[in-house]
Amino acid sequence: MNAENQGCSERLVTAAYVRQGAQGRRAHELRLRALLEQGKCPEDGWDESTIELFLHELAIMDSNNFLGNCGVGEREGRVVSGLVARRHYRLIHGIGRSGDISAVQPKAAGSSLLNKLTNSVVLDIIKLAGVRTVASCFVVPMATGMSLTLCFLTLRHKRPKAKYIIWPRIDQKSCFKSMITAGFEPVVIENALEGDELRTDLEAVEAKIKALGAENILCVHSTTSCFAPRVPDRLEELAVICANYGIPHIVNNAYGVQSSKCMHLIQQGARVGRIDAFVQSLDKNFMVPVGGAIIAGFNESFIQEISKMYPGRASASPSLDVLITLLSLGTSGYKKLLKERKEMFSYLSSELKKLADSHNERLLDTPHNPISLAMSLKNLDESNDVAVTQLGSMLFTRQVSGARVVPCGSVQTVNNYTFKGFMSHANDYPCAYLNAASAIGIKKQDVDVFLKRLDKCLKTFRKEANQEKSINEISDSNAATEQLEN
Repeated sequence: MNAENQGCSERLVTAAYVRQGAQGRRAHELRLRALLEQGKCPEDGWDESTIELFLHELAIMDSNNFLGNCGVGEREGRVVSGLVARRHYRLIHGIGRSGDISAVQPKAAGSSLLNKLTNSVVLDIIKLAGVRTVASCFVVPMATGMSLTLCFLTLRHKRPKAKYIIWPRIDQKSCFKSMITAGFEPVVIENALEGDELRTDLEAVEAKIKALGAENILCVHSTTSCFAPRVPDRLEELAVICANYGIPHIVNNAYGVQSSKCMHLIQQGARVGRIDAFVQSLDKNFMVPVGGAIIAGFNESFIQEISKMYPGRASASPSLDVLITLLSLGTSGYKKLLKERKEMFSYLSSELKKLADSHNERLLDTPHNPISLAMSLKNLDESNDVAVTQLGSMLFTRQVSGARVVPCGSVQTVNNYTFKGFMSHANDYPCAYLNAASAIGIKKQDVDVFLKRLDKCLKTFRKEANQEKSINEISDSNAATEQLEN
């Protein structure tokens, strides 16, 4: 309420009360001012009333919400459903313009401001999470796979002769298809088995670069966050190789923001070598709906090139979701979530090891993976060819989501490329196993319930195996007796 309206209000309600109310509103406005001035995530989270006031202030700056607005264009922010309008806080115009997703819209000052602030706040969080020298980032309304594709398409203009992408193998379809969709040929580098861990084969990477010729390679496409026993790529060494051969380096950091180790790898890689961009998912790192990602890098002009490659305007929903979430958490709230995730990883690791020991299995030794764990299913695999996949079905029907059961020797073809041992990141991993991850937002109750249900399923298999063994022994005994009698 401005001073003039406040003065009018004082003629209707006791002046002292009106001034007190104005002071209350002023407290909200001071928070808004700090955000606009600093462009950083507040230390303490905002209450919902402050966030809603802020979003309302932004919305009435857009032309579709002007009183008496007369729109005669083909895109005027018209929404027929009030429910849809309220769902988006009446921020209907989206972000960007036809030529640049980061550009300001003349008809949507509020939505444009939302976009700029979101990118600024997210940049602050990436620095807080460990990549302190990151120069620029932007939120894109696509999940990780398509965001990687956008990066590859941008590099095409810089390296028109290149046709290959060097890719240390990670059995996840979207990151493989991101290269195919961009029109490039993935060169799969098989991982090296070191103990239980699958690690980057640096010699194979460098040998392939020499064989193909650096000028024919678009980039190296590496990975941080992944399912154990695969561990994050050797980013520092890969970054040095890329710098030495003048090859761009794109990092798939899908759910790595929540891991200080993954973020440290990116920071160190950029310090000692070359990392052009790293891509991370919004839903996996910030617990918002699926559909958005962050593209970040250490060269502001290159990140701007990627944003200009995006054709047309874009949905503001992912930007709106992550901004609301970070304003409600504040840096202190997000740090708390990161701390709790790390604590739950230690708890899940120790308890899963105990469970594995009790079933004569073992927790695979994967110290370089800070998020995902793997427990062997060797006994289960040896007793029954289909028992491993049955375990996955049993867990799912018992409402355990996210656990991955990986059998030995499965083969799958993705875009005409056949992967042997698919899902295990290797042609011949020594054993079948089960994955479980400690991701941001996980609670102790989730771990305890998962372990209880897994234990019950494994006991069921053991009981069935013992019954089958008894039946076989009886059958063998009867057969022996019958032979003696004859």
